[in-house]
Amino acid sequence: MNVFVINSGSSSIKYQLIQMPEAKTVCSGLIERIGLEGSAITHKTFSKSIEQSRKETVSVPDHATGLREAARLLTDKEIGVISQPEEIDVVGHRVVHGGESFSSTMIINEEVKKEVKKLFSLAPLHNPPNYLGIEVAEEIFKSATQVAVFDTAFHQTMAPVAYRIAIPKAFYYEHGIRNYGFHGTSHKYVSEQAVDYLKNKEAKIITIHLGNGCSMTAIRNGQCMDTSMGLGPMNGLIMGTRTGDIDQSVIFHLVKQLGYSLDDVNNILNKKSGMLGLTGFSDMRDVQSEINKGNDEAKLAYDMYAYHIKKYIGAFAATLNGVDALVFTAGVGENDALTRKLATRDMDYLGIRLDEEKNSSRRKGIYEINEETGPVKILVIPTNEELEIARQCYTLLSL
Repeated sequence: MNVFVINSGSSSIKYQLIQMPEAKTVCSGLIERIGLEGSAITHKTFSKSIEQSRKETVSVPDHATGLREAARLLTDKEIGVISQPEEIDVVGHRVVHGGESFSSTMIINEEVKKEVKKLFSLAPLHNPPNYLGIEVAEEIFKSATQVAVFDTAFHQTMAPVAYRIAIPKAFYYEHGIRNYGFHGTSHKYVSEQAVDYLKNKEAKIITIHLGNGCSMTAIRNGQCMDTSMGLGPMNGLIMGTRTGDIDQSVIFHLVKQLGYSLDDVNNILNKKSGMLGLTGFSDMRDVQSEINKGNDEAKLAYDMYAYHIKKYIGAFAATLNGVDALVFTAGVGENDALTRKLATRDMDYLGIRLDEEKNSSRRKGIYEINEETGPVKILVIPTNEELEIARQCYTLLSL
């Protein structure tokens, strides 16, 4: 079964062509900085253990353009891995928000698309490109089965004490307003990798997914106990363009005292805040560059970013009654040694002790960056949401 997985983020698209059930990756790609200057595509093919890579700097103004570029590379005469789109059996889509409607992987039909569209307001940076990915894939891969894998599904094991919100209960029972959590596919994948690495199925793990969107999850016995994001993917940590946790009074003040409309405020909090609002840059590499130039605002933003991660480590350690391992993953989590250093600094009381030499030495696969004698493992685990999505697609269609 050829499964083409599309993972549309807020400013990037990751994709893989995976042969199932062998879980063999035939090709993979990353389209980054969508809608920004310097957008690029990195496309890799794997044949007989030989990796070939092509990087193209192209204008990618939106997600539709990015997906069509990916399809072009799939069938490219020189590096293509298929001769025609009909060779794709399944297209697996990461869909961020499933609301109360979806708690498991679904074959996409018109009803599913309608529900995904209804949830645009809850995930305005993600559900629209997810939906667009579905529509473009339907045009390009006409004979393939389209499948949706929802980010919210992994967090369905949260207890009401964690997912209910303290507003009049009718809002939950009649409108489904509650905490859902996101990045579930990533948290599920890396936590399972951590359990295997630790050889402890009952491990207390805090997974830290840091990309343009950021979230953390408290996991015990392989199940989500709590997570930092809520009804939509704006809550919790400071992100590339999103605020993270915010005093609700700020919203009322912007509207009533400063004259902003609710649409204006929604746009500000989702698309103009976070690291972008603090520094003028949403990409952490750009922010680091500014720090190296002596930009004090950029340094403050980095410290704030790490401070919020530390707060959630403490909160989730309380939720779990201890912690066996921290797991850093996703673009920033896997590649940014400074973030990991700042986020774990001065946490001896929890047994969290970073080894700076290990932290600054990047390696492949799963590796430890904690001190040898530290009771808490600090792990860097590359996420593979695409493989997890392919597995779920294959399982669903093999039933």
